[in-house]
Amino acid sequence: MNTNTIAAIILTKNEEKHIARCIRSLEGVCDEIFVIDSFSTDRTCEIAEALGAKVYRNPWKNYATQFNYGVYQCPIQSEWIWRIDADEYLDGNIGVAVKKALAECSQEVNGIYVRKRIDFMGRPLLHGGWYPSYHLKVFRRGHGDCENRWMDEHIRIFDGIAITVAEGNQVDDNLNDLTWWTEKHNGYATREVADMLLMEYGMDAKAEEVVPKFFGTEEQRKRWLKLKYIKAPLFVRPFINFFIRYILKGGFRDGKEGFIWHILQGFWYRMLV
Repeated sequence: MNTNTIAAIILTKNEEKHIARCIRSLEGVCDEIFVIDSFSTDRTCEIAEALGAKVYRNPWKNYATQFNYGVYQCPIQSEWIWRIDADEYLDGNIGVAVKKALAECSQEVNGIYVRKRIDFMGRPLLHGGWYPSYHLKVFRRGHGDCENRWMDEHIRIFDGIAITVAEGNQVDDNLNDLTWWTEKHNGYATREVADMLLMEYGMDAKAEEVVPKFFGTEEQRKRWLKLKYIKAPLFVRPFINFFIRYILKGGFRDGKEGFIWHILQGFWYRMLV
C-alpha cells in the first residue's frame, strides 16, 4: 500500500459530457483513477482511458453495489479512496487541503468529510440548507465502503474517526437538461420509496448502516430527520419540506434557478416519494 496516495472511483453510464471535466479536476490529487462503467453506448470509456483512467465494466444493480465493486474488485494500490461522481469535479484548493490533511492526520483517522456544492442551471445553490454541506467522500482503504441502500447511500467507516476539510468544494454540476433531470428523479423516487419503507418498518437491518442521530454527523442528522419526515401525513410532507427550505432557510435568495430547484427537488420530487 502506498502511503497517503489516493484512488478515485467514478461510476459511469453515458457520461461523455462530464467525464473529462471530472478526471481533469483530479490531476495532481489522485494517483489512480478507476472508472466503473455500466456498458455506456457513448464515448465515456474512450475519453476516460485517453485521460489515463482504468476502466472496468460491470452490470448495474444499484449505486452501492457498483461502488463497492470498485472498492473490493479493482486492483487499488493507494491507501485512500475518493468517491466522486462523473458529473462532479473538484474546485478551488480542496485537493491540496485533503492531501495536506492526509499527510498530517493520525492513524486513527479513517475518513474525511469534504464540502459539497450543488450548481443548478449554471448557478451555485448557496441557500436553502444546501450549502455548506459536508459529506464523507474520502476513506482509508480497508476501513470503509458504501452502505447497502437503494437510495441516499453514504460512505461509512468501520472504525476510527473522520475529520473535516473545509476548503474548496466538490461540485455537483450536471450539464444535462431538465427533461433528463425529471426522468432521473422519477427513478430516484421509486428507489427512495423502497428505502423509506425499509426504514419505517424495519424490513432490512442493513438499511440503517448510517445510524440516525440528531446530534451526530450531518449525514446521521439527515437520516434522523428523514425518519421523522416519513411519519408526517402523506400530502403534507412536500409542503413542509418546501416551506422550510425555500422560505425559512432562504432558498429564495438563489434567484429563479433556486425557485425552479426548490419547486422540482423540494416539492415535486417529494410529492412523488
